[in-house]
Amino acid sequence: MFLKWEEGIYRLFLIWYIIGIILLAFDLLPSWLEWANAVFLILAGTIGFLYFLKRFGKPAGITIGLIIFFATFIVEGAGANSGFLFGSYDYTDHFAPNLFGVPIAIGFAWLMVVATSHVLARWIFPNGTFAYAVTGGIGAVIMDLIIDPVAYRIKTYWIWEDTGWYYGIPWTNFLGWFIVSFVLHLLIDWVMRRKSMAITNDPAERRLVLLYLLMIAMFAMLGALGGLWLAVAASTIPAVLLVVLAWKRRPL
Repeated sequence: MFLKWEEGIYRLFLIWYIIGIILLAFDLLPSWLEWANAVFLILAGTIGFLYFLKRFGKPAGITIGLIIFFATFIVEGAGANSGFLFGSYDYTDHFAPNLFGVPIAIGFAWLMVVATSHVLARWIFPNGTFAYAVTGGIGAVIMDLIIDPVAYRIKTYWIWEDTGWYYGIPWTNFLGWFIVSFVLHLLIDWVMRRKSMAITNDPAERRLVLLYLLMIAMFAMLGALGGLWLAVAASTIPAVLLVVLAWKRRPL
């Protein structure tokens, strides 16, 4: 039953992804269909949650998933309302529905980010520890190097009140992404050590690596269409290098 859910949601995500690519590439997405963007991230986050559930078992997997969702939602809310950690910004209604000023889809987005970067980092550093958590944090920041400029400059999902040289985004945002992701990966590493879990050659992990690339590819396409070439290069090049390195060291 669990496998059917996992397969079904992944296939639905791929269908949603392909349709989204076509609509976005040819600027065919009508304003009344903007809600599809939130559903897209909810599907991606659900894939990450189901991976944790399968990989760690129900008690630990659910706990990890809920901690990631609510911890990031709270931190994002603090950032949007006080400038904590990331810098000062405000979410718009383009990414609704919002709860306490934060889109519900944000928690799901973080589930996707942490799950995908976890697999890459764990393949590179199968024994975990500090290096694994650092790599996970870097993997998350690499993704945000394209997500944030596109979401801010092209889609206006949020508006930065602070500023910086990278498309008007403050450097504290990327530091905040690294810190949050680093801490969450330390948590995952702690759970894996307590459960004495070995790295496996699970198809679900390869799907998450593909998910990582697909997310960056979609935002890179939007960035290229919007002329954000620095963001495209800054994200896609290190992402490909990270995936190649992880693929070479993956369990066989």
